[in-house]
Amino acid sequence: MADTRNADLTFGATDYLVYMAAMNTTAPTGLADPATPWVNLGWVTTDGGLLKIEDESKDIDAAGSLEPIRTLLTKSTKSLQVTFLEGLNPLVRSLYDNVPVASLQPTDGVASYSLPDKPDDLRYAFLFDTMDGEKRIRLYMPNGKVTERGDEQPQTEDVMPVQLTFKFYKGSSSAAVKRTIDYGNVDVSAFFPAQGG
Repeated sequence: MADTRNADLTFGATDYLVYMAAMNTTAPTGLADPATPWVNLGWVTTDGGLLKIEDESKDIDAAGSLEPIRTLLTKSTKSLQVTFLEGLNPLVRSLYDNVPVASLQPTDGVASYSLPDKPDDLRYAFLFDTMDGEKRIRLYMPNGKVTERGDEQPQTEDVMPVQLTFKFYKGSSSAAVKRTIDYGNVDVSAFFPAQGG
């Protein structure tokens, strides 16, 4: 049995970047740096992002069998939680308050707007980029919205963090989540059987 352990395949993120654009905006090619219309949502905590994939299934039982005869996958939900440090970043603020970002455009330096009584279904495309040296991982979500918000607590001992949980849905022409991995200079050929022959 070949030993394929490789310490270079561990991944310790040195940065975590979140970008936002209009819903169904096409992802940059490969792992190219996002350009307009993608906008960075600012600094996040060192915790980075917490991706959750929750699958739900239903077992089908039948007479004459003590075990299920079939299992149906009924739902697969993808969500990601990030804590942003820039509590006054207009994009972060608009996502937290569930208002269009145009609501935060200041007049004479001040923005004033009402929080919606009934939540709006505001959706956007998101990129979540993280890197470890030359290795990089990108998650692209063409259709996402904020479904949970952490408590807002302005304080004197620290900055006011803004915690958001995003839920992702299938895009107009792509899956709910697309992952792209750049292995950097790490040779991973041992993990794949030889082709052809």
